[in-house]
Amino acid sequence: MTSFAIIIKHKTQPGKRDEVRKVWEKHMAPAVSANPGHTAYFYCFDNAEPDSIYAFQQYASPEASQAFLETDSYAAYLEEVEPLLSGPPQVTSLTPVWTKGA
Repeated sequence: MTSFAIIIKHKTQPGKRDEVRKVWEKHMAPAVSANPGHTAYFYCFDNAEPDSIYAFQQYASPEASQAFLETDSYAAYLEEVEPLLSGPPQVTSLTPVWTKGA
């Protein structure tokens, strides 16, 4: 496999998780759907922490991941979402070695 993946954990300001989701749906859902570099994407609420969101993203390559960070859609998302977050995200880079259905 030559793909690249990341898991991102966002901590929202208390009680702001649904607002963050609305911002994500406005900017990121259409951008991810249109991006051929994303081969899989899961946007998830943490069941144990009401102010936490996880995103699992699989890309065709590390370069595809970096290119997405440079899009206008991502910049607009950051501008609108950052005031709703309690700090920077926790990002873990991964190399997929086996997947089902990807």
